[in-house]
Amino acid sequence: MSKEYWKPGNMLYPVPAVMVSCGREGEKPNIITVAWAGTVCSDPAMVSISVRKERFSHAIIKETGEFVINLVNKRLVRATDYCGVKSGRDTDKFKETGLTPQISRYVKAPGIEESPVNIECRVTEVKELGSHDLFLAQVVGVTIDNQYMDEKGRFNLNTSGLVSYSHGEYFELGKKLGSFGYSVRKPVRKKKR
Repeated sequence: MSKEYWKPGNMLYPVPAVMVSCGREGEKPNIITVAWAGTVCSDPAMVSISVRKERFSHAIIKETGEFVINLVNKRLVRATDYCGVKSGRDTDKFKETGLTPQISRYVKAPGIEESPVNIECRVTEVKELGSHDLFLAQVVGVTIDNQYMDEKGRFNLNTSGLVSYSHGEYFELGKKLGSFGYSVRKPVRKKKR
């Protein structure tokens, strides 16, 4: 095996592609596409997003202290890309993409109705890092699309066509390779009849 050494850089791929919605009272809400989003704690439920300081949404999130992470599936990938290349300073992204602002229960920022999952967040800390600021936030509410619920009341998120972003390209998640803990489970033996 041959490998090449590169200078330090962000090569942690794939990452989730999400749309983050935010807004100030009295102004049109905005959407920013974020590829640097993640879970940071389960109790309390907390997430993080990293946003460039010059982005229009950065000031909104910093001022209001809230945002909504909207998961992206295959049918939202074009809108996701659009919201990542257009600025909310001069574009009404909800209008241009045909997305629908959804009233949130716990924050003033709207969610995106077409998203399979909306995660309402309140900022607890802003960490200035350099090109980006890291917004740590507590999850205060989650909305899910009922079409992904099965008859037993289980949420089947993986059937929604979730999208990831890897090195400048979008991918629909595909073939299941295993489930958590499968490497240490004992095989189930079939009973003889």
